[in-house]
Amino acid sequence: MAVTVDTLKAHCNVVGSDDDALLSRILSAATGHMAGQLGFAIDDTDELDASGIADVEQAVILLASHYFENREGSIVAVSITSIPFGVQEIIANRRRYSFAAADD
Repeated sequence: MAVTVDTLKAHCNVVGSDDDALLSRILSAATGHMAGQLGFAIDDTDELDASGIADVEQAVILLASHYFENREGSIVAVSITSIPFGVQEIIANRRRYSFAAADD
């Protein structure tokens, strides 16, 4: 997958290298979370169709930047709205499992 710390830094408007270790850890966490939600390893290109993985990479970037900007477990006195067509929508489009009941 092509998401790197430099890609994440550009998205988050981070200059310098002071936060590189933190961003690397955050990127790893976001990639792992995304793989768990999708039901397959993101590096497993056999699981991704021929249309590429730009949407999956964007979801990792969105999730990692959220982790970077919101480093606490909760936010007080702030109104938050989910981004349309964000991480959850990409996951729903790409995941390899469902919660539907199995046919007997």
